[in-house]
Amino acid sequence: MTGPKLNERPGTRATLRGYHMSASKARVVLNLIRNEDVTTAREILAGTTREAADVIGKVLASAVANAVTNDGMQADELFVSACYADEGITMKRFTPRARGRAGKIRKRSCHITVIVSRLDDDRLAVLRNARTAQAAVSRTRRVASSRRRADQQASLNKRETAAEEAAEEVMEQDILDNAATENDAVVTDVMSSDVAQSASDESPTDETADESDMMEFDTVATPVEDLEVINDDDVAVDPTPGKKPATDDKVSDDTTEETK
Repeated sequence: MTGPKLNERPGTRATLRGYHMSASKARVVLNLIRNEDVTTAREILAGTTREAADVIGKVLASAVANAVTNDGMQADELFVSACYADEGITMKRFTPRARGRAGKIRKRSCHITVIVSRLDDDRLAVLRNARTAQAAVSRTRRVASSRRRADQQASLNKRETAAEEAAEEVMEQDILDNAATENDAVVTDVMSSDVAQSASDESPTDETADESDMMEFDTVATPVEDLEVINDDDVAVDPTPGKKPATDDKVSDDTTEETK
């Protein structure tokens, strides 16, 4: 006894009619997703490079939407119970050939049908356990990746902090060096000014130099024979300090008057 016909299989279906592709090309892709759950079927179609994969993916999405909307099923509990491609109309064209003949061109089309049904309890339990284990493994990988990224970020932050501290130390050392250099310059200037001040203090003043020059000039200009002896009693002492004694001319006049 043969099984049920394809158009009599239970489940929710979606059909694409008259698509311009041969049925043989569509069947190659349909054979990949038959009896697979919806999630796995989508992953298979996403990794297939054939043109039929895009079209069949849209038909599968339509079948799942029909099952969820019309039959109230859960999308993660469905699987592809049946999928097939029937021959559609064939458009006949021709191309010219040699000696006045014509070559046939058959532009084929197909009808693609996808049927989805709910998984049985045993298979659904196995699938859920597999999904749980896969989710746990995926979570473990994410956590490990997050920790690895956190460690890398922490090490990077430590390196940046160490670099900043080293830069601050270098800046502080430069500031200290500049301050020491300025202090040395100030000390050198002070010492130089002290040396100059001491040298100026040790050198005679201009007035002392002028007086010494005048005394030398008087001593040289006046002969010893012309000097007159003056008694200490005859010289009047000026009690006012700071005044210079009387000149030689006044003393000589007073002495002349006394002799007279």
